[in-house]
Amino acid sequence: MLAAFAARISPDDPVSGLEVAQVPDAAPPPGRPDWSVVEVRAAALNHHDLWSLRGVGLSARQLPMVLGTDAAGVVVDGQDDGPAPLGSEVVVYPVIGTTGHGVGPTERRSLPSEHYPGTLAERVAVPTWNLVPKPPELTFTEAACLPTAWLTAYRMLFSSAQLRPGDRVLVQGAGGGVASAAIALGAAAGLEVVATSRSAAKREHALAVGAVAAIEPGERSPFRVDAVIETVGAATWSHSIKALRPGGVVVVSGATTGDQPGAELTRVFFNELRVVGATMGTRADLEAMLRFVVRTGLRPPVDSVHPLADAAAALTRLASGEHLGKVVVLP
Repeated sequence: MLAAFAARISPDDPVSGLEVAQVPDAAPPPGRPDWSVVEVRAAALNHHDLWSLRGVGLSARQLPMVLGTDAAGVVVDGQDDGPAPLGSEVVVYPVIGTTGHGVGPTERRSLPSEHYPGTLAERVAVPTWNLVPKPPELTFTEAACLPTAWLTAYRMLFSSAQLRPGDRVLVQGAGGGVASAAIALGAAAGLEVVATSRSAAKREHALAVGAVAAIEPGERSPFRVDAVIETVGAATWSHSIKALRPGGVVVVSGATTGDQPGAELTRVFFNELRVVGATMGTRADLEAMLRFVVRTGLRPPVDSVHPLADAAAALTRLASGEHLGKVVVLP
């Protein structure tokens, strides 16, 4: 089968480590009848793919490794009387090893493309438990955009921060995958969203998808917020803390500019602020989010669609930081 895989680690030029070629067909690990094979109809890119090519979380001894964490497709090999019968249209829940489903009880959780081949291929093998029915209202391309970045944003807003309609939230770095998803999800749920970005185009895009205000990083928010969605790290941390109302919460799921910010501890204790970490979401979160987007009519914006054979161009687009919405690959 055709697949896009990390052939080399290249910290300074990650896309140069990518190759697209024929690899052995996807198959369950030996002795694992509780796995299924999905024919991938669409796969969405994430910065995790670029980090893998840089060698973050992926070592040279693990190469070659098929990249990709997100996919939607059709089950072509598995138990016909199981939870995802042959021919089912599914979305791949991208956390393998949660509570031991499909792997040994001591195996730590991972994403596709870390311990097992990923989704940037014509087919992918995953634990059957990781397959979630694709709502018929969503296209394969739309569904493939949701599992990683959108799932993380959904959990940050509604599980970690426990926001409700009418609450106010600041989303740092509107161009990022998680941040842009948080803006759209928050607006659809009735939150008052303020977004930050250095890019005028991305600030305009944030307003177009529902933000009530879009400001420069570090600029004073029009109001104090109940929560901050923080994926940027050191560059925005002080601004995030200062934007919170007393008793507010900052939810952290990334630190693209570094993880050693000024702690602002005086503000944290004096205003009784909370700092909460979030990594991905549960399978139940993904199921709930799929129902949410169907019910509201919300759809993930797609920046561009590329054939699998041209995966390097897709990753180059992602690395440029100029994309607005998800970058999708079609096998």
